[in-house]
Amino acid sequence: MLNTAQSQPKPALPFGEFVALMALTISLVALSTDAMLPALPEIGRELGARRANDNQLIVSLLFLGLAVGQVIYGPLSDSFGRKRPIYAGFAIFIVGSLIALLATSFPMILIGRVLQGLGAAGSRIVAIALVRDLYEGRTMARVMSFVMTVFILVPILAPALGQAILLLANWRAIFGLFLVLAFIALGWFALRQPETLLPEQRRPFSLGRVMGAIREVLANRTAFGYTITSGLVFGAFLGYLSSSQQIFQVQYGLGNLFPLYFAILAISLGCASLVNGRLVMRYGMRSLARVALLALGGLSPLFYLLAALMAGQPPLWLLMAYLMLTFFGIGILFGNLNALAMEPLGHIAGVGAAVVGFLSTLISMVLGTLVGQSYNGTVLPLVGGFALYSLASLAMMGWTER
Repeated sequence: MLNTAQSQPKPALPFGEFVALMALTISLVALSTDAMLPALPEIGRELGARRANDNQLIVSLLFLGLAVGQVIYGPLSDSFGRKRPIYAGFAIFIVGSLIALLATSFPMILIGRVLQGLGAAGSRIVAIALVRDLYEGRTMARVMSFVMTVFILVPILAPALGQAILLLANWRAIFGLFLVLAFIALGWFALRQPETLLPEQRRPFSLGRVMGAIREVLANRTAFGYTITSGLVFGAFLGYLSSSQQIFQVQYGLGNLFPLYFAILAISLGCASLVNGRLVMRYGMRSLARVALLALGGLSPLFYLLAALMAGQPPLWLLMAYLMLTFFGIGILFGNLNALAMEPLGHIAGVGAAVVGFLSTLISMVLGTLVGQSYNGTVLPLVGGFALYSLASLAMMGWTER
């Protein structure tokens, strides 16, 4: 239901248009990650990557920018309103896309990718705050449900989109698509979306406030524990994102069928999100997270032993079955762990969310890069990463709840 309080701004856009605009704005992160996957070998060859595993940095360094950006844009949007930080984010994303598009060396495209992540963080973080400004209660849940449905569909379709572009042009055209979408979203947002944070609701920017939130997250057992757990879980998933192209296209020789297999696994994640929405009200976040982690902590070590007996080359159908079950568990964990980390931070919700997002994304970027860079032509590093990180997550969750 809309908040009818005097200080609450009223939505100026039609409901459907607002949802579409927010979905496009938030989905830039997923599109920038997954559409690149089929192009990684071509980029590495043209720009002189020394090793095939180095191509993974094109994915993982995007998350470095995303991690840093989260802790910047949240407090800025509370101080200067929602529109100006989003403008800044789009500008940085466009600059990063241009650098990557025109890259003549491998380090140059990595710089572009960090800037893309830094820019996309603005549109992602501030857009969620903008939704919160306009809606509350069931209406807000409805908006976010529609937005997240689109966000789930993007990873399913993005690799196929990237593969289709490669059939018609080279990898630089993918960055051209990013530029076109960024300009469309920026123009649409600038022309149609009014400011939603009223001047009397803004808080002066304070670095001390940000540092205080970091100290509070680190000192609060619940917030700190679930933030670390979230970073561990997403670190395993980022290891998959980094090495999936090599596993499916090279190790299993799927070629242009890679986007299809990637989409199947993305659907498993999406189904878990839908199921979680129904189960969480009945069983609670902690119970669902505990069951999902127990399942991952049992399944992954067993599959690692099985894969090791097969010299790290299990049949494709068996690997897909394992990954679908694993991703279903991860889909249950994503939303619940973040919500659990935020539970004791309601009094600093905005800056607290920025700090939790920064820490968990930074942890996952480091851990996911370690998994990806360990790829050796077998699935053992990936499955071992899932096994190790899920067991560590169980231990961290146990410590948190003691």
